[in-house]
Amino acid sequence: MDNLQLFSKKIRYYTLKELYCMGFGHYGGSLSIVETLAVLYGDKMNVSAATKNDPNRDYFVLSKGHAGPSLYATLFLKGYFEEDWLYTLNKNGTNLPSHPDRNKIPGVDMTTGSLGQGISAATGIALGNRFAERDNYTYCIVGDGELNEGQCWEAIQMAAHHQLNKLIVFVDDNKMQLDGPTSDISRTFDFVEKFKAFGFESERVDGASIEEISAAVERAKKSTEKPVAIVLDTIKGQGIPFIEQMDNNHHLRPDEETKEAVRLAIEELEKEIEVAL
Repeated sequence: MDNLQLFSKKIRYYTLKELYCMGFGHYGGSLSIVETLAVLYGDKMNVSAATKNDPNRDYFVLSKGHAGPSLYATLFLKGYFEEDWLYTLNKNGTNLPSHPDRNKIPGVDMTTGSLGQGISAATGIALGNRFAERDNYTYCIVGDGELNEGQCWEAIQMAAHHQLNKLIVFVDDNKMQLDGPTSDISRTFDFVEKFKAFGFESERVDGASIEEISAAVERAKKSTEKPVAIVLDTIKGQGIPFIEQMDNNHHLRPDEETKEAVRLAIEELEKEIEVAL
């Protein structure tokens, strides 16, 4: 697992660098899915830059599209594009807009950003692969706040109805959304039990644990009749303590003090990566 731990540090490092360069952005929700991206792209998914158009590859949909910066960092590290792309994030003429765009970004399977729609697309991809008699998997990350949207549950019900056992959905349960704590906006109750009631297999894991996420994916792949939901117990801003402690970390426009703290966090991660190498 050491290689995946290092990979997650690199994803977090480059995510911070691109957001720092832009000057503002979706820090909280980008950081909370870093470990999951490390497990998927570092070990579990059958994908590569060389086979990005192979219909038999695994597919990935980031339904919570505002977490695009961490996906971009991951795709860069996997060789889909050059590092300099990262520092054009959301700037005029960029190939990396705020939310993923499949027409601009190699390795992005679905354009996302309008919350609730990505999981519907992932369900359609999984169903299409079933019709094409492919044996590949479709992975999707949704946000806990995003699951306020009724469209998500329509897709979840459809996936269960069609027994899409090659669909694995991750819920980034970081307990915060744009307007505050998710429990204050619309109580989620128990995601594991809700997904089970809709016909999924479901479990909760520590979303900061490479080991637990990896083991959960292996269990998910043993499902023969049901899609699977893995509920990630995460923290908004995960891995960067001072961001974790912020109440407004969904989208940050850092003041000078916070910018300096981000810069120092980047330096610390760089040192940790150098030691690990």
